[in-house]
Amino acid sequence: MMARDYAELTKMRVTTLVVLTAWCGYYFGCLKAGIPSLSWGLFHALLGIGLVSGGTAALNEVMEHDIDGRMRRTAQRPLPTGRMSVLHATLVGMAMTVGGALYLDVTLNTLTGTLALVTAFVYLAAYTPLKKVHPVCTFVGAFPGAMPGVLGWTAVRGRLEWEAVALFAIVFFWQFPHFFSIAWLYRDDYAAGQIRMLPVVQPDGKSTARRILVYSLLLIPVSLTPTFLGMSGRTYLIGALLLDAALLYVGVRLITLRAPLSAPRSKQRARQLLQATVLYLPLLFVLMMLSRISS
Repeated sequence: MMARDYAELTKMRVTTLVVLTAWCGYYFGCLKAGIPSLSWGLFHALLGIGLVSGGTAALNEVMEHDIDGRMRRTAQRPLPTGRMSVLHATLVGMAMTVGGALYLDVTLNTLTGTLALVTAFVYLAAYTPLKKVHPVCTFVGAFPGAMPGVLGWTAVRGRLEWEAVALFAIVFFWQFPHFFSIAWLYRDDYAAGQIRMLPVVQPDGKSTARRILVYSLLLIPVSLTPTFLGMSGRTYLIGALLLDAALLYVGVRLITLRAPLSAPRSKQRARQLLQATVLYLPLLFVLMMLSRISS
């Protein structure tokens, strides 16, 4: 039970995706540097980034434990149920976040450690409190959310370069259809928790639908930039276009339904978009890496 509580506190599934995205950045950084990608450096990078990510998630749950208690999807987390104390979770979160950043600084380089700590700070000091204030929180939160690939890159290279910007941009734009589908699906839950997500503030869904469409379209040229930067080959280019088309198709099916957000069919299609985004990102990065290997 304790292991499950720690997994929920550190949002293990999200942290796993963060670590995998960082691995992609590390891999391409190694290719540019001309060094093996499987090394102790990779271990240090993934461990440090994983610690910061998990610690930040824990501190986020500390800050929002009262809100989590009012929402069905989060009411069974360790803090709302009392299975873990706020003090205990705070100490764990602080130790992981600060310790992870220091670990990256000592074992890799100062830039990566500093960027990891700044990422955690923006997530906790800007995105988290803004969720109670204004829908712009989604845009603000997309910045720290897009940093894992950058951290993986700087762990190898020790500096920011255009390839790292491309990895950042892909995750940045991908987050909007991903998080808007979640907000669409759990609109009533967010309203109960008084979280000012866009579907809560504008319940007709039109603004949310427009943003899903716009960001899905913007993701298409952004996802192709690795090919033009020499990070991947033609196989990736074709595969990325197919993935973009599939994601856009699922998004269009949702926004053209013209049903209330709370309608069962509307929620079904929002869930399908969420599932599509969850598949899209790892498939895109795996394809990017395999394309480079085959070329």
